Amino acid sequence: MSEPLSVLFVCTANICRSPVMELLAREMAGEGATVTFASAGTHGYDDHPINDDMAVTLTPGLGGEFRSRRLTSEILDGADLVLTAENAHRTHILEDHPQLHRKVFTLGQFAATIAQIPDLTGRELVAEAGSRRTPPRPADDVADPYRRGAAASERATGTITAMLGEIVPRLADRAAPEQES
Repeated sequence: MSEPLSVLFVCTANICRSPVMELLAREMAGEGATVTFASAGTHGYDDHPINDDMAVTLTPGLGGEFRSRRLTSEILDGADLVLTAENAHRTHILEDHPQLHRKVFTLGQFAATIAQIPDLTGRELVAEAGSRRTPPRPADDVADPYRRGAAASERATGTITAMLGEIVPRLADRAAPEQES
């Protein structure tokens, strides 16, 4: 059996958007998934809990054990796919690690790219996406909800949920729920 596909989500502090991406992706993939999810922050601190406004947008108890961590080269090297909340994070990573350009996308950029690759899943999807990515667009960024209140957190979680709904089934090699018979 091959190693599970490793997906890393990245935002600024790893307390709002990337933890929600990680936790929702795990929940969507379910038990026995062939993909693992983790997160980190470009400018984060280690061991902080998820932001309270973001935590309430999740299934109760889902974020209780979460603790933030700062992005490192070792974390990046261990990921098969890196999905960032916005293009600024993607640019930050690629400035120091240009060799990773085929595996670093914004969340929205990856969703748009895989929409053009209907027949692949898992590792094959990631490899093909790396060779024919769509350009990142500001409209595909997940707006930062930090210190912007509950409504901004709800919007960010809604955007993340919609994008992950397209991405996670394809990475986990499963049909999306609306496609199941």
